[in-house]
Amino acid sequence: MHLIDLNVVTKSYQTDAGLFDALKGIDLHVEAGEFVAIVGKSGSGKTTLINMITGLDRPTSGEILVGGAAVEKLGENQLAAWRGRTIGVVFQFFQLLPTLTALENVMLPMDFCSTPPFNERRARALELLALMEIDGHANKLPAKLSGGQQQRVAIARALATDPPILAADEPTGNLDSKTASAVFALFERLTSLGKTILMVTHDPDLARRAGRQLHIADGSIVNDVNGNGKAG
Repeated sequence: MHLIDLNVVTKSYQTDAGLFDALKGIDLHVEAGEFVAIVGKSGSGKTTLINMITGLDRPTSGEILVGGAAVEKLGENQLAAWRGRTIGVVFQFFQLLPTLTALENVMLPMDFCSTPPFNERRARALELLALMEIDGHANKLPAKLSGGQQQRVAIARALATDPPILAADEPTGNLDSKTASAVFALFERLTSLGKTILMVTHDPDLARRAGRQLHIADGSIVNDVNGNGKAG
C-alpha cells in the first residue's frame, strides 16, 4: 500500500456564480520518503489538494487513504488525533503563537498529543530547533525573529510529534530567494532522514529540485514527473 492514496477525489464549492469544481477526479499515489512539489497557477487546486490530504477539508466524493486511514471517514476528534500522529503542517504565514517563545511553540503539539512523555518534551523541542539551526533563539518570541527564522520554528513545530508526513503550503512564499533556498534545503535534509514531504510552491526553480513534480491546472493533475524529467 502507498503511504498516500487518493482515488477519484472531487471537491466542489457552491459560489454566487454556481458550482465550482476545485478538484476533478484526482488520482494520486505517494510512496514513503518521496519529496513531491505541487505546482500550478493560483486557483488551480493546489491548496485544496493539500487540504484534502491533511484533513483540513473534506472531499465531495472519492477516497483518501493516508497511512492506512480513510481520512474522509474520520470524525472531528478522530481527525485531530490522526493528524497529530501522521502529518505535520507548515503554513505560508508561519502561524506561530505570538505570546509563546520559539521553544514553547514547538512543544505545543506535544502537549496536545501527549507525546513524547512530559519529561522528554523540552529536550525534543530543542533537538528539533537544533536540526533547523535555530536553537540559539529558543527563548525568543516570534516578533523578535526574522521571517526565515519563524519558518524554521514552524517546521520544527510541524515535526514535534515525529509524523511521517510533512505538508507545506507555500512555505517559502513570504521569504526572499536566499532564505527560501535555505528552507528548501532543510526539506531536502528531512527527506534524507525518511520524511515524506508534500510542498505547494509557485517557484518553478524550487519545484525542479524536488524528487517529483505534480502540475495542477483547473482541478486536474496535468503532469506528474520525477526529478529526472520522466513521467511518474
